[in-house]
Amino acid sequence: MSRSRDTTWLRLRGRLRAAAAGVALGMLGKLSLRGAQRLGRWLGKLAWWMNGTIRRNIEDNLARCLPELDPDQRRALARENLIETGKTLMETGPAWRWPRERIESTIAGMPGFEPIAQAVNDGRGAILLAPHLGSWEIGGLATALRVPTTALYRPPRDPAIETLLVEARSRLGMQLAPASLGGVRKLLAALKRGELVAILPDQSPRRGEGVLAPFFAHDALTMTLVRTLSRRSGAPAFTGWAERLPDGRGFHMHYAPVREPINRDDPVEAAAALNRAIESLVRQRPVQYQWSYRRFRRQHSGAERPRRNGDSGNSGNTGA
Repeated sequence: MSRSRDTTWLRLRGRLRAAAAGVALGMLGKLSLRGAQRLGRWLGKLAWWMNGTIRRNIEDNLARCLPELDPDQRRALARENLIETGKTLMETGPAWRWPRERIESTIAGMPGFEPIAQAVNDGRGAILLAPHLGSWEIGGLATALRVPTTALYRPPRDPAIETLLVEARSRLGMQLAPASLGGVRKLLAALKRGELVAILPDQSPRRGEGVLAPFFAHDALTMTLVRTLSRRSGAPAFTGWAERLPDGRGFHMHYAPVREPINRDDPVEAAAALNRAIESLVRQRPVQYQWSYRRFRRQHSGAERPRRNGDSGNSGNTGA
């Protein structure tokens, strides 16, 4: 009886959280882009002042990945990055609630998209690697509005939150595939139909689904899924990200073909090539990368990396 009550309570709590999240997203969705970003800026400043886990994760990752910067430069970058993180969070309301026309109005340009559209029109399909850089929610929607797109996502633990996420991201036509064997089959089927598959390639894989490969000269558990999809489909791969423009002026999309050999026979070499492709994007606009994500938290075996002082948990986005 006690277990039954616990299960009922967990379900109720999940529904209450989903309802509260829906209300919050609805309120944020009524804001202008500038208003949402302004709120995000204040949230980022507050998080910096509180000096909590997210700030420490950012500072830890910047010290590890950008050692060429002096301490003052890294501190300034960390503060601005936390502000950008706040903006990313607050943009979820507009991204998940705005109609198509309003989403379209935020896109200032999409250079490099033509080869992707051509690959889809030719029936070859395409793989889009879109790391946690800029506004990946808006970027994913902008892409899916132009070509049939299936995006990989990691299901939240709470089914009610997952339902909210799937409904919001798929409302304009994007198909979603969970990070599971069934989801991989769905991605392969989309590529076979000649469609676009979108993946957040810098997301840490689950145990047994990745290899250790260098990222900013440090070992990071890296997914092998991109290599598998590329080898099995033969589809061309591209990178893409949505750069946040200042003062709420929208987003500038960046697309480019992947020049790195991400489908090599050796999975470790393929993963290293994937990480180099991601790193080259991050260096273009490091202030807009999600440095709060604990990319180095796992060893090759999947075990947790020993934590540094104040480093606890993964504060990054876990969806795709």
